[in-house]
Amino acid sequence: MTNPLEQRIAPELEQFIRDGTYKRLNFLESPQAARVQMEGRGEVIILSSNNYLGLANEPSVVAAGKAALDRFGAGTASVRFICGTFTIHRALEAACARLVGTPTALSFGSCWNANEAVPGTLLTENDLIISDQLNHASIIDGIRLAKATTKCQTAVYPHGDLADLEARLTAARDRRVRMVVTDGVFSMEGAIAKLPDLAEICRRHEAVLVVDDSHATGVLGTNGRGTAEHFGMIGEIDIITSTLGKALGGAAGGFVAASAAVSDYLTQRARPQLFSNALPPTVAASSLASIEYLEAHPERVGQLRNNARYFREQLVSLGFKPLAGETPIIPVILGETAAAIRVSDLLLTEGVFVTGFGYPVVPQGQARVRCQISATHTREDLDQALAAFRKVGRQLQLI
Repeated sequence: MTNPLEQRIAPELEQFIRDGTYKRLNFLESPQAARVQMEGRGEVIILSSNNYLGLANEPSVVAAGKAALDRFGAGTASVRFICGTFTIHRALEAACARLVGTPTALSFGSCWNANEAVPGTLLTENDLIISDQLNHASIIDGIRLAKATTKCQTAVYPHGDLADLEARLTAARDRRVRMVVTDGVFSMEGAIAKLPDLAEICRRHEAVLVVDDSHATGVLGTNGRGTAEHFGMIGEIDIITSTLGKALGGAAGGFVAASAAVSDYLTQRARPQLFSNALPPTVAASSLASIEYLEAHPERVGQLRNNARYFREQLVSLGFKPLAGETPIIPVILGETAAAIRVSDLLLTEGVFVTGFGYPVVPQGQARVRCQISATHTREDLDQALAAFRKVGRQLQLI
């Protein structure tokens, strides 16, 4: 006999299936890479991973994780200030700070935790946080949590509308701390934040600028140091949050990079830090090895950029309409949600794994398949994927 909760959610699950929005998990039998073995499918090309630099299965990254398991064991078995923190965490945090250009950094179990920690710990009822409309869900939920717990004021400005942002800052002169938060790269659009303008506005209004660089770390800038490097602004951003679970090894974890005072205060008061175990040593060591690999091999960032440019140009030549951009996130707009899911399903039958997204993840009528390119995709991989797009596009009369 089902309980009241199951009685309520069962019809919703059935509706997801009818609407074509039901998410089915595909199980992989090999490491994340440009090509993987998928259960029941055999070899497929991955165009849906955040493994931008191809480091998830890089031998030195994997070896570092194995060595850390032998040296440090499985984990801390408690939170850091109670039971002690491993030296590998300190080394990782120093590398994160060095990479993005801040004095210090503090690691978290995920960037989601980091984005919860920043507003919920640093703001009070006397403060205001203003968020871009298209910011990641972790930022949105972090702000909601901060509003509920600290009673800080919150506001949202239309995506990229800096005039609206400035008006909101001007109207909030009475707030002691005014914090502006933005994605560096917006994950569903592949668009890059207008960081120079944002920084100038924040300086003029003495506001704190927070940038979530999860889709930019390892991706933007000549050396993959993120949105700040892309614009020649290393060292000019107040607070940067980012992930270790995308370009930097792809396992898990996140960090806040900021001044020594901000990192210290988060260490003292951030609940996601105070009440969660530290990252597993294997993850910390693999992430550190990923940063060191990136620092030694900046040419991989250039290869990523070349691959993304080629794939976007070829999609256009086929007649598709990907959003313009400079990042390896290449959304192909298809209209309705069912169309995006259908294209995704047909591409998988052709050996290409790319995910379809629709409303409410993206605006109504803007459903898409989101292609994500890796530096380790070969030209053969990309051409085979393009051939699948051509076949499916013609089959559905999209091109």
